[in-house]
Amino acid sequence: MIERYVLDLQEADGTRIAVVGGKGAQLGELSRIEGIRVPGGFCVTTNAFRRVMAQAPSIDERLDRLTRLDPDDREAVRALCAEIRRIIEGVVVPGDVAAAITRALAGLGERAACAVRSSATAEDLPTASFAGQQDTYLNIVGPAAVLRHISRCWASLFTERAVAYRRRNGIDHRTVHMAVVVQRMVLPHASGILFTADPVTGNRKVATVDAGFGLGEALVSGLVNPDVFRVRDGEVVGRAIAAKERAVHAVPGGGTREVAIAAQRREQPALTDAQAVRLAGLGRWIEAHFGCPQDIEWCLTDDGFRIVQSRPITTLFPVPESGDRENRVYLSVGHQQMMTDPMKPLGISVWQLTAMAPMHEAGGRLFVDATRRLASPASRAGLLDVVGRGDPLIRDALETVLVRGFVPSLPDAGPGRPSADGAPAGIGTDPAVVTELIERSRASVAALERDIRTKSGPALFDFLLESFEEHRRALVDPLSLRVVMAGMEATWWLNDRLWEWLGEKNAADTLTLSAPGNITSEMGLALLDVADVIRPRPEVVAFLRSATDEGFLDELAELAGGVEAREAIEAYLDRYGMRCTGEIDITRPRWRERPTTLVPAVLDNVRNFGPGAAERRFEQGRHKAREKERDVLSRLRALPDGDRKADETKRMIDRVRTFIGYREYPKYGIVSRYFVYKRALLEEAGRLVRAGVLPEKEDIFFLTFQELHDVVRSDRVDDRLVQARKDAFRSHQALTPPRVLTSDGEAVTGAYRRDGVPAGALTGLPVSAGTVEGRARVVLDMAQADLGAGDILVTAFTDPGWSPLFVGIAGLVTEVGGLMTHGAVVAREYGLPAVVGVQRATRLIRDGQRIRVHGTDGYVEILP
Repeated sequence: MIERYVLDLQEADGTRIAVVGGKGAQLGELSRIEGIRVPGGFCVTTNAFRRVMAQAPSIDERLDRLTRLDPDDREAVRALCAEIRRIIEGVVVPGDVAAAITRALAGLGERAACAVRSSATAEDLPTASFAGQQDTYLNIVGPAAVLRHISRCWASLFTERAVAYRRRNGIDHRTVHMAVVVQRMVLPHASGILFTADPVTGNRKVATVDAGFGLGEALVSGLVNPDVFRVRDGEVVGRAIAAKERAVHAVPGGGTREVAIAAQRREQPALTDAQAVRLAGLGRWIEAHFGCPQDIEWCLTDDGFRIVQSRPITTLFPVPESGDRENRVYLSVGHQQMMTDPMKPLGISVWQLTAMAPMHEAGGRLFVDATRRLASPASRAGLLDVVGRGDPLIRDALETVLVRGFVPSLPDAGPGRPSADGAPAGIGTDPAVVTELIERSRASVAALERDIRTKSGPALFDFLLESFEEHRRALVDPLSLRVVMAGMEATWWLNDRLWEWLGEKNAADTLTLSAPGNITSEMGLALLDVADVIRPRPEVVAFLRSATDEGFLDELAELAGGVEAREAIEAYLDRYGMRCTGEIDITRPRWRERPTTLVPAVLDNVRNFGPGAAERRFEQGRHKAREKERDVLSRLRALPDGDRKADETKRMIDRVRTFIGYREYPKYGIVSRYFVYKRALLEEAGRLVRAGVLPEKEDIFFLTFQELHDVVRSDRVDDRLVQARKDAFRSHQALTPPRVLTSDGEAVTGAYRRDGVPAGALTGLPVSAGTVEGRARVVLDMAQADLGAGDILVTAFTDPGWSPLFVGIAGLVTEVGGLMTHGAVVAREYGLPAVVGVQRATRLIRDGQRIRVHGTDGYVEILP
């Protein structure tokens, strides 16, 4: 087959990305849409690029070096990228390639001004736009100049920004090739960008138009601020006209230059409202053609709009599918579960199959539809109360939605949360109730482990579906729910009443220190006991400092004291090995599967604590709680009607200490069951690998439960589906899930509305009282934690899997969390000042900075 080095834009479409690149394919598709005008031109295909690369064999060795380079060594990356670009630009364009390009240019007019634009094969894709990563050259005149700038476009595949972007998106440099689009130059009065969805809020019904005079280069380069028009339903609903002092215009003979705009025109709009509405309408046509919101580059000439590019907006958070056009409001499950990372398909489907309420997937995260509860006046108040106590940002966002009238009024959906003024009916303050529930959970997990051993193949999936029913029954156990609510409501009662009577903020934080039966806080203390076994064994300590292989436990037996150390770690894993960070996703590696995750925490405990620290710490907490109780009751009795207030408070203190620890146990039971499910499913995956159906066991994580069931029945898998799911998961990792999301796609953000926060401080939710100052350690991966005494942990979220780190820190700051989420509960148990829900904390606080955490008032100061 004869290789073609040039294709007319009319020949390009979405099936030819490998030949014309993403931009070329998009422009070809655009030129086919009725009513959309695209400047004429052609594509220099990737065949030409490969010819040029073949003439520079030294690039192969440099690409190997580029792949091996540390991405943080920016100087080395910069130098190597520049070297690769010089080599490509130095290659003489082969004669037959140059001839094909020159012939195509003659069709535009040999001296026609052209735009020469890069079009990589990994560009303008649904999961990675690569916007601005490669080069574009405007107003290029003459064949020699066009050929020279085509070479520059080829070389721009290796700009530092393009290399970094590919690395960030997991794209191999060798798999990407460069086509080049050459189009007749448009000399516009105005130009700019049209987003068919609001790029800030995500609202799919609002189009945003950025506009400026002259060529769009002035806007792209940041030379001027654009006029901004917001268009909804054929009407301009917002307008901001900028003072535009400069523009970029084409120069006769080639090139561009900046020009000053006459003073009287600077504050004139670049578009009329009618033109903005017309442009938004064109955008809707384009969006409908491509099936997703678009980022569109446009130009306005005497005879109307020209579209010079359209690419998917890859930064929008997807909207859950509802099957109708009704207004809906979704709440993030991840923010409630303290795990906002994306989940793999198997994890999502298993959580959906075992959850108490229907859940909707979007962007690799789960959401619950709160529309009906918001629409009913009776349930609305209860919902707002519950979420407001847990996460004020969610409540504020929901109130914003309600004020707009987005949610229709519907019949009552049922009562809201019971009042926090007293204990729920039907449960006394009896520790035996907690004991009964824990034994019931242990027996259920033991029965599951026993019965699943004999199941395999399709029968395993039938058994698991039955087990999921039992799983859900345990979640809605009325007694368990009443105990959890009793602990939470006693906490709320104490905080509300002691603030009212004594002016005491968050008094329950101290009163619940070292409350009995908290499986998550016990987990952290138990790792201190493991450190006690290891600390006096220097060979073991030295070995663990370099342990990276997951089989390190087997090697311990060869060391002095290694047998005892291994037994201590194994005992810990027997009790807690089903846990990990992000544990609501069944696909995440558990500590039993990846025990090296715990090694940094163990070594920190060896270094930062002495023998017996777990028992001392627990007793110190219990002593502080007793002292606080005596203080509070004494002060209450001095008040009018003080004996009654003290007696009521004493009852609530007893109640909260009886029940609050159980708050963590249902999650432990869930995760224990999940690990049983996972091991059984991985055994099936092993059979599929041995049978040649799957290349790797972990590929099952990219199938839903039902899809995996079908694979097991048929011994056939769609490899393309698995790969597509892997690509989607990678793209989901770049998305930030909103707390509240509407069916219009709008991520509704709430705000903390309170006074008394110092200027420059980062505001959050106070969840554990006290003030502490120390070194911030920004940790995004628990396995990479390196914490010293007095450090303050700053991270995105802390589900129970992070708890082993809590024993060695002085304070906690997270981006996600609420008053009764796991991290907050454990922080209170350990007496750690903590502020959660601090938006962008891991980006605003630098690792190593000194900060002051105000856990009582809910803010963080960054110290000089």
